[in-house]
Amino acid sequence: MASQSARRWASALLSPTGIAAVLGLAVVAVAAVLGPIIWGERASATDLLALSQPPTPEHLFGTDAAGRDVLARTLVATRLSVLMALAASGFGIVAGVLFGLLPGVLPARAGRFVVAVFNFAIAFPGLLITIFLSVIFGQGSLGAVLAIGLSIVPAYARLTHTLASSVDGRDFVAAARILGVGKSKVVFRHILPNIAGPLIVNASVTVGGALIAFASLSFLGLGVQPPEFDWGRMLSEGLGRIFVNPATALAPGIAVVLAGITFTLAGETIARATGVNPGPSSRLRPWRFAKILANDATAVAAQNAGTADKVLSVRNLRVAVPTDAGWFEPVKGISFSVARGELVGMVGESGSGKSLSCMAAAGLVEYPLRVCADLVEFDGVPLLQGERRPPGSSGRKIQRLLGTRLAMVFQDPMSSLNPALKVGTQVAEPGFLHGGLSRRAAWAKAVRRLEDVKIPLATKRAHQHPHELSGGMRQRVMIAMGLMGSPALIIADEPTTALDVTVQREVLSVLNDVHNDTGAAILMISHDMAVVTGLCTRVLVMYQGQLVEDLPTAELLAGKARHPYTRALLAAVPDMDTDRSLPMPTIAEGMDFSAGPSARGEELEEVLS
Repeated sequence: MASQSARRWASALLSPTGIAAVLGLAVVAVAAVLGPIIWGERASATDLLALSQPPTPEHLFGTDAAGRDVLARTLVATRLSVLMALAASGFGIVAGVLFGLLPGVLPARAGRFVVAVFNFAIAFPGLLITIFLSVIFGQGSLGAVLAIGLSIVPAYARLTHTLASSVDGRDFVAAARILGVGKSKVVFRHILPNIAGPLIVNASVTVGGALIAFASLSFLGLGVQPPEFDWGRMLSEGLGRIFVNPATALAPGIAVVLAGITFTLAGETIARATGVNPGPSSRLRPWRFAKILANDATAVAAQNAGTADKVLSVRNLRVAVPTDAGWFEPVKGISFSVARGELVGMVGESGSGKSLSCMAAAGLVEYPLRVCADLVEFDGVPLLQGERRPPGSSGRKIQRLLGTRLAMVFQDPMSSLNPALKVGTQVAEPGFLHGGLSRRAAWAKAVRRLEDVKIPLATKRAHQHPHELSGGMRQRVMIAMGLMGSPALIIADEPTTALDVTVQREVLSVLNDVHNDTGAAILMISHDMAVVTGLCTRVLVMYQGQLVEDLPTAELLAGKARHPYTRALLAAVPDMDTDRSLPMPTIAEGMDFSAGPSARGEELEEVLS
């Protein structure tokens, strides 16, 4: 995890935005630290023979009404302006976070009252609150810091409460509460670490806003008072002489704008580095991608020539979830493989570990979950050995491989597709990022892929947003995204859930056509035994995180299933000859089949017989 985080930071800092942010912060830091030392005397020296003088080689931005060098005063004012902005932002952010977390600690009625208070406060413009508080606290630096800091609190409290509420409803928080973890420990141990990323990103942007707020207060005469001066005070003094020497107000104005932009760019860089808002900083040039992908294809073909013809091989895969009672394993050491061009189905009840196993094999499981395996190999390239990538498998190489050779069709396409982007843009993205295509070529290919998955009026649909399409069309869009590369494996995670029978058949027909046209293997995850047996040639059955059955579909339908759970799944599928007067076969929750026949097992055998 540390190396991955370091690579992400390096990628963000080396992007154009990151470089600009680093350079800007360096300039601001140098001016804040060295400004009063180097230019302090010059900033306070008056020249009675050069009052309100326009720019000259000696005074690049001219002089003010007292004959003092404007540029020197701007550089010296950097320290006070930045320090006050940092102090106010720090105070406001810490107080806002604490207030935002307070409803999760207090009783329900008191928590609702706290939420109502900062919701009421956020209804007023921040600058209006700042001016109101500055009048109460009085003029001066300390009053300005308190006023701006308190005006930041409602917005941060609202943001923190919203983020905390989104995490508060998750299963791991409910499990912690059921285990008896106290409210304060749940908030600070389980909720706050999961919302820290967005808060940190917004903190850097808040500093830029605080700079502008301080300049506004000082401009109005409510902030810094003489003999102290900051950028806002200089703007106020220069405004009266703007027709005599515009540069007097121009220099501090430029300083405020550049400093604000610098902190905003710093926030964007932190967002990319922490994964809150990943940007395109790691993209390579299209012509470089084409060359790299060609080399990768050659290397993969050479590797596959001397190995078993398996597109996916998983050995002893385990996934662990942290709890207050220790680590819990929802996936308990499963092993399976998918041959090239094979149609494999994976069935089991909800919570049996089907989707989690496939997500872990595809490298899509993130912290705090832990994934380990003796070996996970895809398309001849080792992805995981133990808890890390095997030596020689670079992260960028694996990323390109999974981006072009593995397709994922998720259960709910509406949560997988970005509602703010057009369908064509999202389908074209894999071709642009991983396929070395230009934007125009990627768009044209995206339209062709939409046509391949039987979407009518593909050009028109490409310009629409996901909410404008039906559920079946959205599933086809997900399949089209996978076809932008040359997939060797398509993992379809319950692609027909919540679809009517007619649309289910259409989606399954599209998957079957894709398999026949491209030769891609398909790993179908489903609850529906009829869907799996109708499409797949081999079936994997999971129960309580374990793989309990692996047999061909023909043997399954012929009644050769060995495990009682598999037999119960088959028996639960009604047909025209099912006796409706008999109860449907079921398995008691938590039944353990690992120790051989039990009393419940014998009862189940009686039901199945």
